[in-house]
Amino acid sequence: MMETEMTKIKRVSRLKTSLTVIFLLLILWGSAIQTGVSFLDLKKGLPNMGTLLGEMFPPEWSYFSYITKPMLATIRMAVIGTTFGAIIAIPVILLSSSNVVKHSLIYLPSRFIMNLIRTIPELLLAALFVPIFGIGEIAGIFAITIFSFGVIAKLAYESVEAIDPGPLEAMTAVGANKIQWIFFGVIPQVTAQFMSYFLYSFEINIRAAAILGYVGAGGVGLFLNNTLSFFQYDRTMAIIVYTFIVVIIIDTLSNKIREKLL
Repeated sequence: MMETEMTKIKRVSRLKTSLTVIFLLLILWGSAIQTGVSFLDLKKGLPNMGTLLGEMFPPEWSYFSYITKPMLATIRMAVIGTTFGAIIAIPVILLSSSNVVKHSLIYLPSRFIMNLIRTIPELLLAALFVPIFGIGEIAGIFAITIFSFGVIAKLAYESVEAIDPGPLEAMTAVGANKIQWIFFGVIPQVTAQFMSYFLYSFEINIRAAAILGYVGAGGVGLFLNNTLSFFQYDRTMAIIVYTFIVVIIIDTLSNKIREKLL
């Protein structure tokens, strides 16, 4: 009896798996048709890829000295933008948490605005800010600030909602006001997670900041755009290698700090 039941469960499980695979293959097939994907085009493009790689290698290593300053500008954009985004996110985190703000008329609109902002990519934000502030770092900083705000606010408010209610109940019982409740009951429980989310956002922003300059938002991306426009692919590869090294170093340091925090 038990064997028959197990056989039925396995059969149903295999059927579900098969149907899921078929469904995904149909989506892939339909998407390929709609987008005009052709393996023939891929085959034709492979020689061009080989030519491009041939022009990229060896990289022009001497170009490192020219892009050090814009690379520092890229890091500076990420630092400032992430910091501003984190600061702006703090009140929104509290307003979005249902265990801090009990009224749904406050925390639901706050979450809606936060989620709305999160849907806008950094590259699009930079493209919008460049006509306003002109070509340069300011547009990139504003784009990174808004993006960081969305990421940090989303992750941190979920952490606030998952905190231990015990200390909060104890503080309420002894007559603590709302400010004391937040500063001594909420913030100490989420500080480590908040800093972890800050560093996570910073890692993302370092990569993004290197590309934002491609639309005129300052940093090393401007040089990337110029080298591609003038077909200086050996210099393009130098920028890619430099960016890769910087990102790896920052990611490694960030991960070590996050491990210490958590």
